[in-house]
Amino acid sequence: MTQQPHLFCFGLGYTALALARALVGQGPSGGWQVTGTFRDVAHAQAAKELGVEIVIFDRDHPIADLDRRIATATHLLSSVPPDETGDPVLDMHGAAIARAAPQLQWIGYLSTTGVYGDRQGDWVDESSALTPSGERGRRRLAAETAWLDLPQPAHLFRLAGIYGPGRSALDTVRSGKARRVVKPGQVFSRIHRDDIVQVLRASIARPNPGAAYNVCDDDAADPAEVITYACALLNVAPPPVVPYAEAQLSPMARSFYDDNKRVRNDRIKRELGVVLKYPDYRAGLGALLAAES
Repeated sequence: MTQQPHLFCFGLGYTALALARALVGQGPSGGWQVTGTFRDVAHAQAAKELGVEIVIFDRDHPIADLDRRIATATHLLSSVPPDETGDPVLDMHGAAIARAAPQLQWIGYLSTTGVYGDRQGDWVDESSALTPSGERGRRRLAAETAWLDLPQPAHLFRLAGIYGPGRSALDTVRSGKARRVVKPGQVFSRIHRDDIVQVLRASIARPNPGAAYNVCDDDAADPAEVITYACALLNVAPPPVVPYAEAQLSPMARSFYDDNKRVRNDRIKRELGVVLKYPDYRAGLGALLAAES
């Protein structure tokens, strides 16, 4: 009898929940079983409606019976970011995950393109040096290293800026919080949530433990361009241009401008056979607006 596929996911947030939604109902035994962790039950309603088993987890709430819970898991994913202490998942449960790793068909870790640091607008691919420019990037690199050190190394997914339903430039414009901050030559890479999901599913179908994949679209673009385009789609006037030097940005927002690079995504296409649904922000935003109506 074919074993029912079972995904255990640490951090069933925006992207991982979309993966769970795609997997439930797909599989040889009537669909995937999905178990996901949340920091509190207040954010778990959508997962409950999918039939996901909910587990509470954070540094203050380790999972008492993780060995039992992951004994039936065939796949494991972590989308939990590192904090100032390290990777919460591996710090609290690294030993249990290491014990389970040899029996798992696939392990995935959602990282970020921030591990490459600043390239002053030049290109990076998965073979580029990992030289993060900020503390958050250095934490990510340390977490990647730890996930690769498991008895079965994880697959690393270096995500660009995520957007999708409810979290896009369209929503920013509608909220009245949109700004067109201009820093000459600055570009950011992006990726639609649904394209992340198809990359993860393609990797699950073609495991290659230890592989790293850049997950981004084909068009690294000026963030002000994206806001301008969203305004045009919504038929509203764009906000005024604000030079970067004059912008009153939070330390977090300003840190994003420290890195300027273009990210190649050839590997997801060549090795995983991925054809992006939304190869640039214009296609992605247009589809989001069309879906609303």
